[in-house]
Amino acid sequence: MQEPFDIEVGPVNYSVFPEGNDSYTIFKDGKEYIQIQKDTSSIWLKMDYKTELPIFEEDEEVNAIGQAIEKYVPEEEDEEEEEL
Repeated sequence: MQEPFDIEVGPVNYSVFPEGNDSYTIFKDGKEYIQIQKDTSSIWLKMDYKTELPIFEEDEEVNAIGQAIEKYVPEEEDEEEEEL
C-alpha cells in the first residue's frame, strides 16, 4: 500500500492517507477532514462519515484534492534504505 504523503492545493496543505481502492482519508490542519474516492477519470466524491457511502454532488475542493493526488509522484527512497 502507498505511504501517506502531503499535497498543496492553492495555499492549503493536506495530508493524504491512502486507504486502497482509490479512496483516501484527508487531513487538514492536523485533523481528519474528509474521505474521498475516485469516481471517474475527472470526478472525485466525498464520502459520508456515517454511512461510508459516496455523496453524489460536485465539490470543487474535493476534485482539486483528487487531481493533486493523481499528480503526486512519490519521492524515491535512498539507496541505503533499499539495500536493507
